[in-house]
This record gives sequence, structure tokens and C-alpha cells, in this order.
Amino acid sequence: MLDYEKICRQTISVAVEAGSLLRDERKIFKKEAVETKGLHDFVSYVDKASERLIVNGLQNILPEAGFIAEEGTIATEDKHYKWIVDPLDGTTNFIHGLSPFSVSIALMEGSEIVVGVIQEVSLDECFYSWKGCHTSFLNGTPINVSSAKTTQDSLIATGFPYHDFSKMPDYLSILEYFMKNSHGVRRLGSAAADLAYVAAGRFDAFYEYSLQPYDVAAGAFIVQQAGGRVCDFKGGSNYIFGKEIVASNALFAEEMNRTIQIYLNK
Repeated sequence: MLDYEKICRQTISVAVEAGSLLRDERKIFKKEAVETKGLHDFVSYVDKASERLIVNGLQNILPEAGFIAEEGTIATEDKHYKWIVDPLDGTTNFIHGLSPFSVSIALMEGSEIVVGVIQEVSLDECFYSWKGCHTSFLNGTPINVSSAKTTQDSLIATGFPYHDFSKMPDYLSILEYFMKNSHGVRRLGSAAADLAYVAAGRFDAFYEYSLQPYDVAAGAFIVQQAGGRVCDFKGGSNYIFGKEIVASNALFAEEMNRTIQIYLNK
């Protein structure tokens, strides 16, 4: 059996090192270095360098593990243990000199996430948890989801799709609903940070679609370990690979999920 705490702490070291690389490169980065992978989908040498650093570090921690990594530095998905890695979540923010942007690393054992680490680079905040500890942490301090009970009491986070606009009419409808009935809606540009902030009680809920496993795997686990609930738009468990996610505190989850299903599960 793996020592999940030890692996988590080793993973933190890798994430912090990658975060330092991103912070240093941000000081000298030029927009001319940006490449386009697809519509509104950007990458740079910084994403790739961060991923190489992370992959090398994680291979030393658990050599038998495979990888699901955004930039494809290595792709060995058919393993019992898999690292799910986003070396720079919030690339558009990064290239425009905005915050937040994050490093996101999760370890999957079979079909279960057992370690999650998010390093939010701008504020130097590390959110993490491991299987068996029954809480999540921010820079060593335990964190919990919020205690908001209703939409009226809540601050909601979301993200906007870059290329899949199939749900946009419904998305705009639910956006209007939350704008009128909550404390407000925020769009930060890093799903990893959004989920980490739900875990820390800064946001009461987060929802988004057209996401990839490396966007949400670590954050979803950290939310759950902090006492929150995570599901897909149907209320099911296919939120890592299903490209849609709803995360909230436990008190607010039923109302949040019901609202999502009214507007987005069509």
C-alpha cells in the first residue's frame, strides 16, 4: 500500500518547484512566444518546460505510474497508477500578465484520486490533500468549505468555454440567474484555482463545462477532502472525464445541483 502522505509531500515539492519556474518566466515572458493549439487554446515554451520538470520529478516519486498530461510530454495512460498533470492552468492569464495561474497535480489509483496538489503561483498558495487524512490544507493549515446554505448567501465561480459553445444559450441563462440571485459570479480563468477556492471557503460553488481531467482532478479531490461535494451536471460521478463539473459545500449542494440540472442538463 502506498504511503499517500509521503507521496503528497513529495508532490508538493515538485509543484512548488514548477511554480517557481512559472513565476520566474512570467517576469521575462513575451507574447511572441505563444503558440496556438486551437481556437483560443494557447501554449508556450513555459507550459512545456513546466511539464517536463513535473514529469521528471513525479517519475522519481513513483516510477511505475503513467501520465495524463496536458502538453503530452509523456502519455502512458494504461497504468494502475496515473499522474494527472496540468503544468500551467490559466495559460491565457499567464500570457497576459494576469492572475491566477496554477500547477495542478493529482495521483489516480485505479479509478480513485488519492493525492491532489494545486500550487497557485501568484499568491504562493499550495492547496493539497491525500487519501486518509480527511481534510485539506492551504500552506499547512487545514481548510474547509463554506457554510453558505442558499444561492442567496453564495458567491459563485464559473468558467467560459474556449471552443465548445454548444451550451452557450443555457449558460447565459444560468449566468443571469446567479447574477440576480447570489452575491455575484466570478470568472478567474483557472479551474484549478476555482476549485481550490471552493475548498477554502472563498467561493461557495463552482461550475463549468468543456474541461479536461487535468483541469479538475486535483481540485475536485481537494474540495471533497475539505467537506465539499462534487458531481457532473446530472448529479453523477463522471466529473473527471465527463468534461463538466459542479463543486460546492455540502449544505448548498442540493440546491446548486438542482439549479444546474434545470438550466444545463438538457
